[in-house]
Amino acid sequence: MPGRLAIDFGTSNTVLATWDQVRQQGVAFPLLNYGRFLQIGDERVSIVPSLIHYQSDGKVLYGNEVLQRNLVNSQRTFQWMKRYISLRSPASRSIDGQNISNFIAAEHFLKEVIQTAIQDLRIDNEEIAVTVPVEAFEHYESWIFDLTSKITGQRIRLIDEPSAAALGYSARLFANQAYLVFDFGGGTLDVSIVRQEEQSIAGSAGRSRVLGKAGTELGGTVIDEWLFQDVLALNACSDKDPEIEQISRLLLVECEALKEKLSFQEKADLTVMNPISGSVISARYSRQQFEELLDKKDAYAKIDQTLRRALNEARERGFDDDDIKVVLMVGGCSQIPSVQNTLRRIFGRERVRVERPLDAVARGAAAFIAGERFEDYLQHDYAIRMVNSKTNSVEYKPLVKRGSTYPSKEPLARLTVKAVQNHQERFGFLIYEMGSNGRDYKPTMEIFFTDSGSARLTMINEQEQEGRTMFCLNENRPFFLEADSPAYKGEARFEVSFGIDSNRRLLISTKDLKNGNILHENYPLVKLN
Repeated sequence: MPGRLAIDFGTSNTVLATWDQVRQQGVAFPLLNYGRFLQIGDERVSIVPSLIHYQSDGKVLYGNEVLQRNLVNSQRTFQWMKRYISLRSPASRSIDGQNISNFIAAEHFLKEVIQTAIQDLRIDNEEIAVTVPVEAFEHYESWIFDLTSKITGQRIRLIDEPSAAALGYSARLFANQAYLVFDFGGGTLDVSIVRQEEQSIAGSAGRSRVLGKAGTELGGTVIDEWLFQDVLALNACSDKDPEIEQISRLLLVECEALKEKLSFQEKADLTVMNPISGSVISARYSRQQFEELLDKKDAYAKIDQTLRRALNEARERGFDDDDIKVVLMVGGCSQIPSVQNTLRRIFGRERVRVERPLDAVARGAAAFIAGERFEDYLQHDYAIRMVNSKTNSVEYKPLVKRGSTYPSKEPLARLTVKAVQNHQERFGFLIYEMGSNGRDYKPTMEIFFTDSGSARLTMINEQEQEGRTMFCLNENRPFFLEADSPAYKGEARFEVSFGIDSNRRLLISTKDLKNGNILHENYPLVKLN
C-alpha cells in the first residue's frame, strides 16, 4: 500500500517527512531528543543532525544529543558519514576495542532514527521513500536500499533528491511548466530540470518528468575543508603539527560554523584554543573574503558548469533556458548569498526561490510515496569489460548511454563475442557503471579522520579517482556463457543483445552461433542506476 514516511539521509542533516492527507502535502516530522528546530522564513523546520557519538559507558547519542553535549569534536563522534560511504571510503576508528567504520556508524544512526519514527507513527505494511543523490552509484543505492529494508521490514522505494525537491515545491507550481532544482547540500551539488505535467484523470496523482540532470562532488563539507586549509595557512600551521592534531576536529567544527555565520552576517570570527598548551588558532573573515576563497577554488565556475550540463540535456529534449519558469534552491549551501546571486545573475531575480532549503527533499519524497509520479532516465553510462584479442588490452565497450529511458523497446546494443584463446569454454561478462561523464569536478584533496579522531588532509591519487568514477556492478556475481564445445582463438561464438526493463534491470539475450540455440532471452543481468 502507499506510504507516509520519507527519509532524506544527508551528509550534514537528516530530515524525515510524512504525507499530510488533509493538507495534501509533505510535512517535516519532528523527532524529540534527536531533532532540532531551525527557523526558515516564517516556519520552524525540524532536522536531525547526522551525528552519532559512542560514549565510554556504552551509551550512544544521536543527532541533537551530540550537539547539546558539545561532543561534535570528540574522536568518538562520527560525522559526514554519507559522503564517505558514497566515496566507498574504508576508513574506520577503534572505539573501546571495536572497529567502527562509517558504514557501521551510519547503520547505527539510521536504525535508531528510523525505528523511532516508525514507532511514533505506528507504521505497518506501508511503503517508505528514501532519497539518493542524482549521481549516486549503484553501490550506494544498494547499500541504502538494503539497509533501510532491513531496518524497517517495509517496502522501500528510492527517489533522487532533486526530483524529490521538485515534488516538495509542487503545490506552488503549475502544470506543463519546466523548473530547475538546485540542490547544494553537505556532500554534493545536484541539478535537475523537471516539468510538471497535467493530471490525466481528475483526482489522480500528478507526474513530474525529468528533462536534464547533472551533479558534481562539491558540497558543504568541501567548503569546510577549504576553510580548514585556509585558516591553517593564515596561522602558518600544518594539519600534521602535534598541537593542531589535538584540536583539528574542533577547528573543523568551527570552520563549518564560520561558513554558516557568513551566510547570514557580513563578518565572523573563528577562535580555537588548545586546552593543553593554551595556544590559539584564530581568523577573521568578511563575507567578501569568504567569497574570494570560493572564487579562488573555482566554486562558482563548477556551479556554472553543472548548471550548463543539466541545461544542455534539457535542450536535447526541446527545452531551453527561457522555458525554465522557476529555480528552486535547496540544501544548506543554497543559503550562501553569493551562490544565490550567481543563480539570480543567470536566471533573473524573479525566477529564483529559496523557500524550503532544508526540508523540500524530504517533503517531496513523502509526496512521491503517497502517489505522486515522475518519469526518469538513466544517469550514467554502462559498459562491458572486454579484452582486445589483437592488442591483448582491456577495453570498455559502451552498452547503455546516459540519458536512455526505460523500458527499452528495441535492443540498445548488439555484440558478437569471440574467443580470446584456444580451447576457451567460458565467456565472462563484467558490467561497469561509468560515472566520469557525470561529475566534472574530482577533488585532489580531502579530510579524513585518523584512528585517534584528529582531522587530517590527504591527497587523492589517480587510481583512487578512477575507482570513484568506475564501478563494477557484478564483480561478486559475474555472468558466464558456457560453450558446449571449446572455441578456438578469434572464433565468433555467441551473439548477444542488451535491453532495459521497467525496473531498470539490464537484460541480456544470447545465441550460440555454432548451433543456433537461444540460450537466454531477456535474462536480468544487473540493476542500473
